[in-house]
Amino acid sequence: MIAGQGTVAMEILRQQQGELDAIFVPVGGGGLIAGIAAYVKYLRPQIRIVGVESEQSNCLQQALAAGQRVVLPEVGTFADGVAVAQIGEHGFQICRHHVDQVISVSNDQLCAAIKDIYDDTRSITEPSGALAVAGIKEYVAQSGVRGQTLVAIDSGANINFDSLRHVAERAALSNAAL
Repeated sequence: MIAGQGTVAMEILRQQQGELDAIFVPVGGGGLIAGIAAYVKYLRPQIRIVGVESEQSNCLQQALAAGQRVVLPEVGTFADGVAVAQIGEHGFQICRHHVDQVISVSNDQLCAAIKDIYDDTRSITEPSGALAVAGIKEYVAQSGVRGQTLVAIDSGANINFDSLRHVAERAALSNAAL
């Protein structure tokens, strides 16, 4: 699974042969980020690999801080595609050596990212799919970087239609706070 998911990195590097500063990857069980990190770090180790997790299911972030896999006592399900209590064992071993940073984002940040994706592309993504875009926004806000080439992996559009009203309301509140 991890090697197969790493083919996403192959496509990114094929399409972006010029400057590429960082790839932002949504994290659930860890397979996608492990595959991408292993492939990218082998070919272009200067590219930063940044994992993005929901604040309510940040099992990789906590495992890296602890130096070992941990089990979260509770997991939020708003970003249900990544609602995982423990990072996968093999994925964690790869991530601990090849992932440069992990960012966690709030549900409101996810809602704002869903709206941004819609405004830019007219496509609707699920909260799990919007993690990387929310992570880029948080990364830029924290670091103040400008002029970098950053890639976000939008990993899903499986959103329940009834959830859209909630997302729109939270996105409006989040954008008003800025």
